[in-house]
Amino acid sequence: MIGPELNGVIPAICVALAGLACLLAEAFRDRHERMPIGGLGLIGLGGAAISSILLWGRRAESLGVVVSDDFGLFVNLVIITIGVLTIVYSSSILERDHLPVGEYYALVLFAITGMMLMATANDLLVIFLALEVFSLSVYVLTGLRREVAASTEGAFKYFLLGAFSSAFFLYGIAFAFGLAGSTRLDAIGRAVAAQSMHGNPLWLVAMGLLLVGFAFKVAAVPFHMWTPDAYEGAPAIISGFMSTAVKAAAFAAFARVFLSTLEPLRAEWTPVLWVIALCTMILGTVVGVAQTNLKRMLAYSSIAHGGYLLVALAAGNEVGKAALLFYLLVYGITNLAAFAIIALLGTEAHPYDQVKDYAGLWYTRPAMAGLLAVFLLSLGGFPPMAGFVAKWYVFSAAIRADQYALAIVGVLTSVVSVFFYLRVIVMMFMTERTDDEAPVMPARTAVAALAISALVLLYLGVLPSRVMNIAAASIAGIF
Repeated sequence: MIGPELNGVIPAICVALAGLACLLAEAFRDRHERMPIGGLGLIGLGGAAISSILLWGRRAESLGVVVSDDFGLFVNLVIITIGVLTIVYSSSILERDHLPVGEYYALVLFAITGMMLMATANDLLVIFLALEVFSLSVYVLTGLRREVAASTEGAFKYFLLGAFSSAFFLYGIAFAFGLAGSTRLDAIGRAVAAQSMHGNPLWLVAMGLLLVGFAFKVAAVPFHMWTPDAYEGAPAIISGFMSTAVKAAAFAAFARVFLSTLEPLRAEWTPVLWVIALCTMILGTVVGVAQTNLKRMLAYSSIAHGGYLLVALAAGNEVGKAALLFYLLVYGITNLAAFAIIALLGTEAHPYDQVKDYAGLWYTRPAMAGLLAVFLLSLGGFPPMAGFVAKWYVFSAAIRADQYALAIVGVLTSVVSVFFYLRVIVMMFMTERTDDEAPVMPARTAVAALAISALVLLYLGVLPSRVMNIAAASIAGIF
């Protein structure tokens, strides 16, 4: 029996047990035996989703360091959604690309476990441990294609820079512990509130070190260098998983630490976050325009979208807080689906990752071309897609916080980014194919998941208020 003191970690336990089950299944599977190992992952994620819903409104606390409040549970459900879609999209890709099935699913589930703990952690050390759990899993997933040089290179760069940023984060925890005498967020918040009037400069050092650690995980400028190489080298579906689930977990902890615990230092960290958000939006958009590799283009697009999320964080008002969660949900579904289409259309010999590869896709795979167009239009912020509404809320939050420059730059970069999204759409619908080789036919389950994702984006674009209200109510609980 699980005691009430562990209620807060039940969702993470469900996913971790599913990961262990996948490892055991792989151990007992014969070399050429087909076994629905992905189904074990879906069962674990389903259990995590049900337990998260049952915990809603109860603020279950476990061991004093994990708090499953509504904010953490909302992010958990976003991460679970991304996990379910990742497994569904992956089912037809793994055997085709000769990837180790059991290891793959286990690593994805262990990464999700760390992400869920990071979203609900109430202690800086637990945040760090959760960050390392999912980071190590993602490093291995990035380099899972050991025979591909680009995959190994991307994983190596990600690992080295990730270790470097983790050191900064750990130093920040050490400074916070030295000043507050605890790593608990509530204790640090009380210490900051009590000492902020004295102007202790060491709090600024701790804040800066923590900011570096978080900025690396969300791929903010100038800590974005790993992103294009890691996304290009990793299997496309893992690139989608990294670009969405990692951001959701990192921004959850980012918001909990800065918007709540370090709120008394807002005057000090807001200008820094303002500059980082500005540079992130501009660099991600400008460099993305020059890309001819679709995975690298989406990598720089991911950097730009991280800048938009930082705008919501910098605004820090009620609209910005709710917009942060809404944007994470919309972006997670959209970007994962875009990367999934790259993975589903490609083969081991022909990865289908160049923009020119999509010439005339409408004539050979009209359903995939139509779905990809929907997701790219949502990323670009075209109405009535959910991406437009998400950006509208973010820029509205910036205007209400009198951060007009961020709002103007955000709108301008969104307009510029439309170019590289429309370039792919023009290639698919208005260009003839230059070769006779048609892309592979994806599995029906994957196409169904893509279609459902597109319908969800249309629904959130037309009727966003209900989800937005839930997001606003959930994030209000951490203050």
